[in-house]
Amino acid sequence: MKTAYSRVSRSVLMATAAFAAPAALAQTAPQAAADAAAVSDGTEIIVTAQKRSENLQNVPISIQAFGTQKLEQLNVASFDDYAKALPSVSFQSFGPGQTQLSFRGITSGGDGLRGGSQPTAALYLDEVPVTTIGNAVDLHVYDIARVEALSGPQGTLFGSSSLAGTLRIIPAKPDTKGFAGRIDVSGNKVGKGTGGGSIEGFVNIPLSDRAALRVVGFYQRDGGYIDSVPGSRTFTLGDDDPTTNVTVNNAKYVKDNVNTTDTVGGRAALKVDLDDSWTIQPAVIYQHQTTHGSFLFDPRIGDLKVTDFGPSRNRDDWVLATMTINGKIGNWDLTYAGGYFDRKIDNLSDYSEYSVAYDQFQGGFYTYFPTGTGSFLDPTQQVHGHDALTKQSHELRISSPAGERYKLTAGAFFQRQTDRIVADYYINGLAAIPNSPAVPKSGDDLFATRAYRVDRDYAAFIDGSFDITPQLTLAGGIRVFKYNNTFVGFSGFASNTTAANCVAVVADDRVCNNFDRQAKQTSETHRVNLTWKIDPDRLVYATYSTGYRPGGNNRRPNVNPYVSDTLNNYELGFKTSWFDRKFRLNGALFYEQWKNLQYGLSPVGSSGVTNIYNAGNARVYGAEMDFNLRLGGLNLSGSGALIDGKLTTDFCSFDTNGNPDCSLGVVAAAKGTPLPVQPRFKGNMTARYEFDMGKAKAFVQASLNHQSGTRSYLTTREADLLGRTKGFETFDFSVGAKVSGFDISAYIENAFDKRGILSINTVCTPSICGGAARFYPIKPQVFGIKLGHDL
Repeated sequence: MKTAYSRVSRSVLMATAAFAAPAALAQTAPQAAADAAAVSDGTEIIVTAQKRSENLQNVPISIQAFGTQKLEQLNVASFDDYAKALPSVSFQSFGPGQTQLSFRGITSGGDGLRGGSQPTAALYLDEVPVTTIGNAVDLHVYDIARVEALSGPQGTLFGSSSLAGTLRIIPAKPDTKGFAGRIDVSGNKVGKGTGGGSIEGFVNIPLSDRAALRVVGFYQRDGGYIDSVPGSRTFTLGDDDPTTNVTVNNAKYVKDNVNTTDTVGGRAALKVDLDDSWTIQPAVIYQHQTTHGSFLFDPRIGDLKVTDFGPSRNRDDWVLATMTINGKIGNWDLTYAGGYFDRKIDNLSDYSEYSVAYDQFQGGFYTYFPTGTGSFLDPTQQVHGHDALTKQSHELRISSPAGERYKLTAGAFFQRQTDRIVADYYINGLAAIPNSPAVPKSGDDLFATRAYRVDRDYAAFIDGSFDITPQLTLAGGIRVFKYNNTFVGFSGFASNTTAANCVAVVADDRVCNNFDRQAKQTSETHRVNLTWKIDPDRLVYATYSTGYRPGGNNRRPNVNPYVSDTLNNYELGFKTSWFDRKFRLNGALFYEQWKNLQYGLSPVGSSGVTNIYNAGNARVYGAEMDFNLRLGGLNLSGSGALIDGKLTTDFCSFDTNGNPDCSLGVVAAAKGTPLPVQPRFKGNMTARYEFDMGKAKAFVQASLNHQSGTRSYLTTREADLLGRTKGFETFDFSVGAKVSGFDISAYIENAFDKRGILSINTVCTPSICGGAARFYPIKPQVFGIKLGHDL
């Protein structure tokens, strides 16, 4: 805890020092209404999707937003919980904190890999981007004002990594109006697994009529449901001599319900009104999450079962310090938003399936290790990965007064993110044997990576609108950007440390660098929108917008860099309210052109190293819709997305260096191949009935979630080896009541214990390890009870 505390303290000091100087600047416009995120009937929400406070129904963007009340009703606590309620959102995952997020099918695998592509979708905590080179942060959802999911390119106002969409999580803000607080406790049990629970609370303390402090704390334990069962395997060591065989078992790692998760953290935010025009809001968020065991199961072994031959855990430790300054210059609003993000990911995984596959595929090259005493090493591999990620971002923008015929927002943005990568693919005892193939300076590593990546983004943007008539508005914007990404270090086997491969001896943790590369570009993204407000309750809009994702470098020698991919989005949408706003219906039709799509793949002969390629072009057709109907105490709501994405060019096969080469006459994926991960259809419906029961306000609720099957890989060979997931439906039910400031509820999620599969993953390239593919399931049946009290 001392280390965690010192990191939080250091980040707070850094934020205070770094942001004190610009205190004469300023941040957003009046956000009081936006931060409240609530409305009279509980179905409308004020959002800041266009960096202004606006009613959701007046924003000409395909956006889904959940306020505090809706998040509580859906029992949302983590990424998986709200992702299932967002039809246009899909993801690949190896468990909590190991997720890659995407919108509208704009994903192709490889996002979030060490040294790989930046994500296709941006993640923001309030005003600050926390999209990193690694996987998406899995923020514990408590005391959150709202979640906004913006579909389609958001490159004008949100920039890099908003290629396909942007997900914003906006915490509740300090309030000077009065004291408030709450405490919530819960207990739950996975149907055939172990128990869990949580304790959460917040207090809002007015310090004066111009200052307030809000403090949040939480701890959650998620029970396990995957069993590591007994198993053994025999390595032939690449020959036909049974005397050289090595047989191992996993007795040490046999345990039921291995995949538990512990999440602990908190948030502190201060609001100070310097005068009637200027406000400063420093904040810090800290979270530590530890998972144990595998969150994927092996269907060859049985339902929710694996045979692990090594330990598995993931530790995700991060802190975010932010400062926002809001003020006015005349009647224009000035906003400064800055943040410093520090994240440490430490992952230990069983890599034994790689050993098994390469024992058979490479004739013992990765498994034949004589000890010099007549025996042979157990060639079972583990992989220990550590990423030290940092990110600082600064945005300064100015906005014209609301309510004017002309509206304008303009600003500048800078961010710098780093990833210090340490990855050890090791076999215990390897360094001590004669003629060891261990990588120098890396212990027992058969393969090692020591690398440092820096991504820098600079941008200037302007976005505005003009009311041609009171009903017709023309809007548009442009963002000019520059990125400069560098990647240097070592990655490879001991054979890669020869003079022919090395650049120089540069650091104590590696013999040399065998790559030192740079990628940079200057370009722009833009959008045009025409909105017709038919009447106060109905509007239609047409949008053309573009997005981009920076290019970068591969670590494997001779593999070419990958260039930026871009997205053109053509969208027609509508937002309507009917019957005195008792019925809301919103929708959008879109067509997207994805050019030079970046795709992560480990081709045969790459020794399992994943490279990023530009796999050609693709297109996506789709439709999104959501509705809400209030009939007295009954509320019906739902949303759905129909998405069809396919390649429009061939993705060529690979030459001997591992680069795509169309002259070979074969393809890795042909024109017309469906894009992976995103289901063709995903939707949900919820019915909630609220009624009086004596002095209590009671409710019953039922939800249905459905999604169709998916493929996990773009390339044909890999997709055929793994097969498709199947479509599935799940049902959630809850009941509860509120009386005298107390809330109590009981719920059951995935009531009928459906085994929905979200993705099929392998430890190495499917052409080698496809026979050992594992399934990432949705949560099994969970029973729970929650108790809350307003202080």
